[in-house]
Amino acid sequence: MSDDVTKDWLGEPSDAPRPDPLRAARSQGKPALPKRFYKEAGFADGEGGFRLTLDGRPANTPARNPLAVPSRALAEVLATEWGAQGESIDPARMPVTRLVNTAIDGVAPRRDAVIDDLSAYAGTDLVAYRAASPERLVAAQAETWDPILDWAHEALGARLILSEGVMHVDQPEGSVRAIRGAVAATEGPFRLAALHTMTTLTGSLLIALAVLHGRLSPDEAWAAAHVDETYQASVWGRDAEAEQRLALRRAEFDAAAQVAALSA
Repeated sequence: MSDDVTKDWLGEPSDAPRPDPLRAARSQGKPALPKRFYKEAGFADGEGGFRLTLDGRPANTPARNPLAVPSRALAEVLATEWGAQGESIDPARMPVTRLVNTAIDGVAPRRDAVIDDLSAYAGTDLVAYRAASPERLVAAQAETWDPILDWAHEALGARLILSEGVMHVDQPEGSVRAIRGAVAATEGPFRLAALHTMTTLTGSLLIALAVLHGRLSPDEAWAAAHVDETYQASVWGRDAEAEQRLALRRAEFDAAAQVAALSA
């Protein structure tokens, strides 16, 4: 985002060079937060979907693309995030907006590269790497992850080989192709961006795909991705700082799941 927030978000004419889409989309905000420059946030139905409006004026992404989403429900979430801002605009409190910006500015123009990046997880998916001990953890992983593997086999045509510990195992080429096909079949930049976020936050493309396809709820998926952490906490107790970091990541995950559901 440039220093002139009004120009960035409302698309005012400017001689400044167009900002880099990926850098802008990934920006998490600067220490000095921009001041709120609008009174009301809403949305309007238009040719490009439902576009965020600020004081009735159509808003843009940081890369000055129209800030428009495919559904009214998702537009309502965007408007709510913007309306909830105080005297300053805090991107950390706007996870849906940041993901939508990423989808528009970063994912839409480089769809193939995002598919490649996601497909790489097929060979190192979290649910294929199991603990050798203790028995309680082994059982917890099997109870939670085996149904996900069964779903991947039945729904996607992908069967993964399990490995103990961190020893790498080469997955069958057919299974990797099948999982890549499921990624490539993801419609639209918003669902693809959401899939990417859920995958990177959990370390499991299969868990993220299961959410995308309605096989897992966000709560079930988050729990499945943190079987190991839950076990460790039951043994050693919970760390307050670690829990706080986890809560921030959970908010990002929930926002991604929401974007995926409301973009279908």
